[in-house]
Amino acid sequence: MPETTYVQLKSQMIADIANGDFKPHDRLPSQRELGKQYGLSHMSVRRAINELISEGFIYTFPGKGLYVAEPKQEAEMGPLVSFTEDMKMRGMTASSRVLNTEIVGASTMLANMLQIVVGAPVAFLRRLRLADGEPMAIQVSYLPLALCPNLFGHDLAHESLFAILTDFYGLHLVDGQRSVEAVLATEEEAALLNLTLPAALVVSEQITYLVGGAPIEFARSVYRGDRYRLRIEKETRTRR
Repeated sequence: MPETTYVQLKSQMIADIANGDFKPHDRLPSQRELGKQYGLSHMSVRRAINELISEGFIYTFPGKGLYVAEPKQEAEMGPLVSFTEDMKMRGMTASSRVLNTEIVGASTMLANMLQIVVGAPVAFLRRLRLADGEPMAIQVSYLPLALCPNLFGHDLAHESLFAILTDFYGLHLVDGQRSVEAVLATEEEAALLNLTLPAALVVSEQITYLVGGAPIEFARSVYRGDRYRLRIEKETRTRR
């Protein structure tokens, strides 16, 4: 059977999802039903389904069938857009669950990233980030304590970290450098994000800078691969 046949099935299913004929978490026809409806072989249907799964349009529960996936979000549209601001722009309510807070001594790697001396006190913050109550990401942040003393005295479960740094500490964030990679979730990450293993994650690492060029934060954010794609926008701002 020509390859265009399986491509046509895939395109039709994408169009049906985009048009709202199938909504997020709706159950889709089985592979056998699709093959009968479109006159396709099992191999052709399976190829279309596999590509739709890998591209994030649908997902499967073994033994239960095929379902429409939630549309993927563009994660944090710029290096200086916080998770809270990002969700607000999408019409969603952001919240956090604080998993860990600790004051640690800067390792050699952290000292290099944050431009501080080895052993200097660093605020370590690990949070589960949620949108409308659904877990979306796990974020770990390291900040030089000298620039934000008593950081843990703030309500980090409900306040934006960037807003605290700007409004309370009077710090001016001007730039960010980010790198991105894809990884597989660990058991702990999958449990926190309500994922079934094996599960793909999108990982973003970012250093955020202040006016004058001093780093204020090194952050590692782990996003659900089934809900996010990262769009990297280049921001060029003059550091004074």
